[in-house]
Amino acid sequence: MILLAHLLFGATIASYIKNSILAVVLAFFSHYLLDFLPHAEYSISNKKTAIFKIAVDFCLGILLIYILSDNLFIIYVCAFVAIIPDGLTVLSRFLPNKFFSWYNNLHSKKIHFLKYKKIPIFWRIFSQVLVVAIFLILLIQQLYGF
Repeated sequence: MILLAHLLFGATIASYIKNSILAVVLAFFSHYLLDFLPHAEYSISNKKTAIFKIAVDFCLGILLIYILSDNLFIIYVCAFVAIIPDGLTVLSRFLPNKFFSWYNNLHSKKIHFLKYKKIPIFWRIFSQVLVVAIFLILLIQQLYGF
């Protein structure tokens, strides 16, 4: 799942859950919930292009959160916590050890099990568009009270 979806889900959780500790825990586990859905991922064949896409994706997420939330610190904390699992995946490539080996098996093979199924790219992209739209609507609703 793209970072934008994870950031928005984390921010949405913080907007609705008033208990900060619970919000942070739910934001962390929200990452895995979204990764269960069939989705497309960044191509890393060209590292410069991949870094650019990731940076734009991240910045767009933060910008949308800035515009569509009441900008409480906890909202940004939960947005960042929601992307920690992908950060652990990146770290595992630089710091191989037993923990990261176990973690990669869990995250890449167990949670992303649909990655290995033949699901058309249309549905992989549609799931991300739908998730982003839902969380944008929920953030707007929470901010403006619709």
